[in-house]
Amino acid sequence: MSKVFHFVDDNGVRRFAGQTVMDDFTRRPPNMDSRPATLTEARLGLYTKAVRAMRGGRFDLRLPAEPLEDPLARLGHELNDLAVWLDRRFAEFVRMRTVAEHLASGVRLDDTLDRVYESFRGLIPFNRLGCALISEDGASVMACWARSDQMLKVQRGFTAPLAGSSLEQILETGQPRILNDLEAHLAAHPGSVSTRLIVEEGIRSSLTCPLLAQGKPVGFLFFSSTKKDTYRDLHQDVFLHIAGQLSALIEKSRLYQQVIELNNDLLAAQESLHIQATRDGLTGIYNRRAILEFAEAELQRAQRHGAPVALVLIDVDHFKLTNDLNGHLAGDAVLRAVTGALAGSLRAYDRVGRYGGEEFLAVIVESDPEAVLAAVERLRLAVAALQVEHAGKALGATASFGIAVRGQHSQFDLNALLSIADEGLYEAKHLGRNRSVMHVV
Repeated sequence: MSKVFHFVDDNGVRRFAGQTVMDDFTRRPPNMDSRPATLTEARLGLYTKAVRAMRGGRFDLRLPAEPLEDPLARLGHELNDLAVWLDRRFAEFVRMRTVAEHLASGVRLDDTLDRVYESFRGLIPFNRLGCALISEDGASVMACWARSDQMLKVQRGFTAPLAGSSLEQILETGQPRILNDLEAHLAAHPGSVSTRLIVEEGIRSSLTCPLLAQGKPVGFLFFSSTKKDTYRDLHQDVFLHIAGQLSALIEKSRLYQQVIELNNDLLAAQESLHIQATRDGLTGIYNRRAILEFAEAELQRAQRHGAPVALVLIDVDHFKLTNDLNGHLAGDAVLRAVTGALAGSLRAYDRVGRYGGEEFLAVIVESDPEAVLAAVERLRLAVAALQVEHAGKALGATASFGIAVRGQHSQFDLNALLSIADEGLYEAKHLGRNRSVMHVV
């Protein structure tokens, strides 16, 4: 609630804001006689008190209205006007400081601009706020962000040339531009695609603000309203008070965003390289090196925890004959189909990889011999059920399986287990193929 200076002359008693202030205005300065303060002196004392209050940061004080014919009263009116102006400027300063602190908490470009949208609501009227950034070569402007109460037609990525445009003129002056009748502006500039789209959104007036970071133009902020005649010079002033800091924050956010995007590109490239290094080009499953690394890691883990683990060597039966009769493309199609059957029949924590040619290696963890044998039987049946369509032919396939199960207390290493699984595979082929032979060690 505003404090109001209230001056009353009632039987020689002066009151201020309802309290007796006679002592304040009648106290005799040193070396003065004891005569009571005159009305003029009391008013001067009141004005002095008001100035002292404003100097102390209180700008909501108001002096009583008096006839302007009195020269001293005109001073009182000037002090009132000064108090109003300081009160408004102080409120703006506090709000600007709050806005600046709020904006500074943003890091990514979208976060910073979202904070601009939220913070400027009480400072500048708008229904739509957009941001466009200037390209590195300075040739074009691209919309990078927008929020609106209306349907957006100027979307992220919309690009327009900068040379010869009205935006280029704004950069030359460095001052915000007000257009309070966009329909009239469009009629005068019918070739402006961005203006046409904005008008189609329902926008009728705009305040375009240049963003200059360390003297370098970086982009524009567009405050837009669905009403005509929305913007005034005071809105330009509000933006200019924080333009430098805001521009620097947006430029910092853009650079940070670029770092994030470059980092994401680097991570994607690393992932791509990892896939290339660990995946088989034809089938997409682990290649020989990756499946052997997985097997070694699982053997070491199983040894630490005393758990069983099984290695299964798988060979597609008569694969050379399939290639000879139908061609290598048919053989590739069969290998891809076998891969899908094997991978689709394993548990999520088991793995299969291409061991070489038509051979595959599966690693089955934490399963006793009976469970391993049941899992391998599922694999065998899945492969045997395949019907691979290629060049008008239906090609079938079967596979043989050699299994080496290392028990809980076994000390067999990877190479030894692979040799045992290979022996089982040889036995399965010798016994007629399309079957499995298991050794538990």
